[in-house]
Amino acid sequence: MDLVVSTDVLAAFCERAGQFDFVTVDTEFLRETTYWPKLCLIQAATDDEAVLIDPLAPGMDLTPFFDLLANPSVTKVFHAARQDVEIFVKLTGKVPVNIFDTQIAASVCGFGDSVSYDNLVRSVVSVELDKSSRFTDWSARPLSEKQRLYALADVTHLRDIYRELRKQVDATRRWDWVEDELGVLRSIDTYVVQPDRAWERLKMRINRPRDLAALKELAAWRERRAQDTDQPRSRILKDDVLFELAQQRPLSPDAFERLRAVPRGFGRSSAAAEIIGILQNVERLTKAELPLMPERYRGPSPKGAVGDLLRVLLKSVAEQNGVAARIIATSDDIDSIVLDDEADVPALKGWRRKLFGEKALDIKHGRIGLVATRKGIVEFPVKQTVDAD
Repeated sequence: MDLVVSTDVLAAFCERAGQFDFVTVDTEFLRETTYWPKLCLIQAATDDEAVLIDPLAPGMDLTPFFDLLANPSVTKVFHAARQDVEIFVKLTGKVPVNIFDTQIAASVCGFGDSVSYDNLVRSVVSVELDKSSRFTDWSARPLSEKQRLYALADVTHLRDIYRELRKQVDATRRWDWVEDELGVLRSIDTYVVQPDRAWERLKMRINRPRDLAALKELAAWRERRAQDTDQPRSRILKDDVLFELAQQRPLSPDAFERLRAVPRGFGRSSAAAEIIGILQNVERLTKAELPLMPERYRGPSPKGAVGDLLRVLLKSVAEQNGVAARIIATSDDIDSIVLDDEADVPALKGWRRKLFGEKALDIKHGRIGLVATRKGIVEFPVKQTVDAD
């Protein structure tokens, strides 16, 4: 079981693979000490062969494989595709064309939310995978026989899973559900992190406009520095440090010594000098230049009784339709619906609105209720009354 270690052999495989309707794809990579994933191995399989491609081989040019990924006549089948696709976007600047994710298809076919590959193999193919090689060093050469067998299994069983899930999606007529979810994976915006929007992933609350302005600038600085130096964000600054810096805004090296979150002596570093420059610019912003704070909602809490009822409805609808609840609506979707009848969320659009969104609005406004029976949760109409003037 040899690795593909030359461009010529890779090109020959890709030419053969281009004649098939689909090819299954997986990757092995390292990311613990870097911002960008380091590609260590590519696995690919057609109906009649499976290969391991070594991107670390001297002189290896992956262009033939990238061309295969761009071939619209061949479906590229992944399981839990986001991290694999992110690697190819980084290497090529493009999302592979015509991708299919078996984890998404499984979630609309009743296998549960974010079902793992080994659970799908067990359910569909009746094979128990040996996962003991999952966390080995995929950059080390030579790869062991055990590693190679493990890697190949990630694409060989995927062929049978893909065929079975296609049949089930056809039978349930849920291709529009699958396509909606694949739309996110097929968008390059899913994989390209814009530094100016890096602050949006942070969860701690900021209460003052100038603090928010500082947090936005600091998060963007950290993101650019992490990308440029290929280091994890946390190695630049941890999230809690960003929040303390945004709120305390030290403007001199000595001021850093009074902060709890930064190590002693940090104020004399080059990073601290850049941070001081950023914070000085924030201090110079006029009141009109500061970002607007989100308006605080004064109505019912999304975590209150109405939200609880919508979550019960979601669970019931998901069970009735044999689909993972997350595919229909997320917890954030429900919070948004409680706050706004016209919230811009997937749960109030397309097939999700018909399945869940309309009922959620009806419950919110007292037009239907829920009752527990032996057969599960049942919806019933609520008789409307008109208050006398």
